[in-house]
Amino acid sequence: MTPSPPPPPDDAWIRSYHRLLPESQSLLASRRSIIPVAISRVNQFDAARLDVEMSAMLKEQLVKVFTLMKPGMLFQYEPELDAFLEFLIWRFSIWVDKPTPGNALMNLRYRDERVLAKVRTGLEGPGLTAPQKIWYCVASVGGQYLFSRLQSFSAFRRWGDSEQRPLARRLWTLIQRIEGIYKAASFLNLLSFLYTGRYRNLIEKALKARLVYRSPHMNRSVSFEYMNRQLVWNEFSEMLLLLLPLLNSSAVKNILSPFAKDKSSSTKEDTVNCPICQVDPAIPFIALPCQHRYCYYCIRTRCASAASFRCLRCNEPVVAIQREGVSSGK
Repeated sequence: MTPSPPPPPDDAWIRSYHRLLPESQSLLASRRSIIPVAISRVNQFDAARLDVEMSAMLKEQLVKVFTLMKPGMLFQYEPELDAFLEFLIWRFSIWVDKPTPGNALMNLRYRDERVLAKVRTGLEGPGLTAPQKIWYCVASVGGQYLFSRLQSFSAFRRWGDSEQRPLARRLWTLIQRIEGIYKAASFLNLLSFLYTGRYRNLIEKALKARLVYRSPHMNRSVSFEYMNRQLVWNEFSEMLLLLLPLLNSSAVKNILSPFAKDKSSSTKEDTVNCPICQVDPAIPFIALPCQHRYCYYCIRTRCASAASFRCLRCNEPVVAIQREGVSSGK
């Protein structure tokens, strides 16, 4: 008969609990992921475009302040002006945990994707941390300013054309390569954004700052009714500008003349005005034999273009043109 194993110690279950606790927590954390939510790519692109338009409006108002200064003086400090406006937008939006003007109109906000939080709809989650906000300002505002200033300085110094200074030539080549690599990476990120709908640019991707909806029940804040109406009127006006010069004004007037309300006044004016241009002739000529008054240039042009010109009022062939008793052949 084999002896029975000794009973486990009293604290065996406590030891097993502490031994299995980290594994169970890791399993729960792996399952507790952020619910995938689809953010409209059009909204994100529109938000970026609206932010650009807001910066342009602020820049236009600020430039008007310096209208009385020396012409061309403000152009030298254009990168500093752009950086200052971008810093103001960042300071009063992202730094104080508020969306930018474009994001606010599109019902968007930034969320820190590094934090795994308990979510129900996929829209919850903490905003950006202070280091993320600072690095966002450094990359977007400072990086853009430094690159634009470096480009203008290198172009002014003609680093690309300098053959006597190999160092400047190498720096110019390095700048061009960095710019090419950045554009290629931005293009790849754009393809990734169109596929996944996350991270519009490289800065957001590096900082793990994703745009999500602020409110799940908010409609689009931008109405396109005015823009559609404006596009329709622009196309209609362009069509009229194209077709009106091709129409014969006198023929149109003759077609619409039977529908005129005041026929007595119109007949009275017809006996005085030129039948072609409908204006009182400055140099009146009388067509024979109908005795109707024409402008000199109107009747001469019609007689020269048509072999047998007929009067527009009586439909009789014009055989001669007379002016104050002096007649001239057709």
